[in-house]
Amino acid sequence: MLTSKSPKSLLPFLGHGIGLRPVHYQAILAERPALDWLEIMTEDYLDIGGRPLYYLHQIKEQYPMVMHGVSLSIGSSDAVNLDYLAKVKKLADEIKPVWISDHLCWTGGDRLNMHDLLPLPYTEDALKHLVNKVKQVQDYLERPILLENVSSYISFKQSDMTEWEFLTAVAEQANCLILLDINNIYVSAFNHGFDPRDYLFNVPIDRVQQFHLAGHQNFGEYIIDTHDHPVVASVWELYADALKHFGPVSTMIERDDNIPPLAELLAELAQAKQIFKHVLKQNAEVI
Repeated sequence: MLTSKSPKSLLPFLGHGIGLRPVHYQAILAERPALDWLEIMTEDYLDIGGRPLYYLHQIKEQYPMVMHGVSLSIGSSDAVNLDYLAKVKKLADEIKPVWISDHLCWTGGDRLNMHDLLPLPYTEDALKHLVNKVKQVQDYLERPILLENVSSYISFKQSDMTEWEFLTAVAEQANCLILLDINNIYVSAFNHGFDPRDYLFNVPIDRVQQFHLAGHQNFGEYIIDTHDHPVVASVWELYADALKHFGPVSTMIERDDNIPPLAELLAELAQAKQIFKHVLKQNAEVI
């Protein structure tokens, strides 16, 4: 069983990394770029062997890794999928990730995976349901998990709290941690008409273990979180605000489509490092 103390104190600050994608396997091994860590997509390695696992084992000897899943469906009305969890635990035992994360959402029902990250109603009933399932997952995995805020395009009329209030309550009552996706906050704020800084400044500092940065597509009246473009200026600004508020948090660049050459992705990561150093220097001067 996990203790009641926030598990953040047990996990390290990793620095700055990127998502490991197959197109970059060979370049990473050949060039050994100055990456602090890598995030793998959990599902890419659960039911396959051969080339992906070969490269994964080679690369994990060079860089710390974390696992990031998209199929936990923690918000579904279904019971926790123990078959899926068993595979996740087996992979974790094999590669020894620094932590494991997934999304605060549901992806389907009756074991049907719709392959989309669907929003939840932010109600007391949903909160109770989530907390019980998160505790079950953490007890099974024997480690705390991180839950990520998803981008959203619709909301439920029955919601009786904000998304950040709901996320905070889940993290504190289930004693898990938060993967705060800065781009997703920006996207949802634009789509639903709230101030993204209200979200940032009302999430507890001692629960945020990781940041995601990614790109999106702006269609004028709404934004779609696509992860297929570079990070935009407004998200970089929000990242700076997040660093001012939370201090040093492990940060990574996510790119899932239109994946550029490794050098281009590393240049974008360098921008994140530059903002990080600038903000932390300012914070130190204020103190």
